[in-house]
Amino acid sequence: MDLTLSKRERDLQERAARFAREHLFPNEMLVEEHNTLPSDIFSQLKREVLAAGFNAINHTSEHGGQGLSLFEQALVNEQFGMATGGIWGVAYQPAIPLKEGNAEQRRRYLEPCCRGERTYCFAISEASAGSDPRQVKTTAVRRGNRYYLSGEKWFVTHGDIADFIMVHAHVDGDPAKPTVFLVDKDRPGVHIKRVPKFMHTYISEHPEFVFEEVELGDEDILGTIGGGLDLTKDWFVETRLKIAAHCVGAATRATEIANAYAAERVQFGRLIRDFQAIEFMLADMAVEIMSTKSLVYRVAWQASQRPDRKLAHAHASAVKLQASEMAGRVIDKALQILGGRGYMRENAVERLYRDVRVDRIWEGSSEIQRVVIGSQIRKRGLATYTGWVD
Repeated sequence: MDLTLSKRERDLQERAARFAREHLFPNEMLVEEHNTLPSDIFSQLKREVLAAGFNAINHTSEHGGQGLSLFEQALVNEQFGMATGGIWGVAYQPAIPLKEGNAEQRRRYLEPCCRGERTYCFAISEASAGSDPRQVKTTAVRRGNRYYLSGEKWFVTHGDIADFIMVHAHVDGDPAKPTVFLVDKDRPGVHIKRVPKFMHTYISEHPEFVFEEVELGDEDILGTIGGGLDLTKDWFVETRLKIAAHCVGAATRATEIANAYAAERVQFGRLIRDFQAIEFMLADMAVEIMSTKSLVYRVAWQASQRPDRKLAHAHASAVKLQASEMAGRVIDKALQILGGRGYMRENAVERLYRDVRVDRIWEGSSEIQRVVIGSQIRKRGLATYTGWVD
């Protein structure tokens, strides 16, 4: 088998790396200083994204995107994942379920998102539900030919900057009718309850939303009534692969910084990389990145070549679990090598340390990924993970 990247893939990877170095890295400290990205810089970066052809890499050119395969997306997201503060979010990737909308919904929501003119957020988690979307209490009660959406959603990433919300709710409170609604944020009855602060400092926040009898119609349903869980799973697959690629990038950057420091820092008359304790840490970090990168590339390539909705869901859980936990271990070692310098916010390793902690929680915690994997083993057999799919 030939595992060599094609010229197109190598060029894409190098373009993404250059974009990260030239446009993302230089603005990282602004996020720390302002607890967000100043609006003028945000707008400028979005224009740079569009000019560089990194807008909506996950959607077809027909809808205004770049039409990259899942494998090509992984190459780009790996490079962007090296940036701190979630600044990779300026390279907007509209939720993949939006392509399932009808022509009018695509015109109103998907296509403007691909052009960077609109921004979405996905509201799933609640106070008593998150890992299991079947337990959500948000309801859309049908009265006549209208629906009235009521409930509360937590941890809505990009909710502060988004202008519409994809809301996962149960029609008439029936868990057998999970449905995704497209809700413009300025509709009557939509309120931000509060904006909690988290460990990381990102370019956007994760507000809590309250929906009070928000009036909606059939035209606001994405897909079908009862089809919301499949749409949400599709979104989970895409975002879990994206998170995994980000984690590989984050771990790689942290290791590069630690390796360079170990090659110049002198203690007890020797470079610290000459001490076996440091050398072994670097060796373990390199192997962890190598193995995880191989897994991410393999699964993303396979999903690009032979799409299989159920298999993609099974594999995405394994990839996300491995990559997020690997990044935590590797970046922790990088910080240890750097010592006090690694604990300073001006050092990218400190920021990466805080950034990647959430990757073991959002879009399905590590424990949930293990539940998915265990369930898949029971249903499909151990070879789902230990075999090699031709």
